[in-house]
Amino acid sequence: MGCINRVGTEAPWNIGRFYGSSYFVDPRGQIFAQASEDQDELLVAEFDLDMIEEVRSTWQFFRDRRPETYGRLTEL
Repeated sequence: MGCINRVGTEAPWNIGRFYGSSYFVDPRGQIFAQASEDQDELLVAEFDLDMIEEVRSTWQFFRDRRPETYGRLTEL
């Protein structure tokens, strides 16, 4: 997952300083790439997409999920 936040301040409101530190986190919640707190940066990282399946089969949080039954929950 990518989590973004900008740096600097925004005039004319000057409501405070943005804290930056955009980052990427893996399915286990570990940050594996992080930008600085005060510099404009482009953060680029490679993801291990195989880790998604590995974590799902280990945690089994999604194992019993039944998306085919969600239809009634999302109808207008």
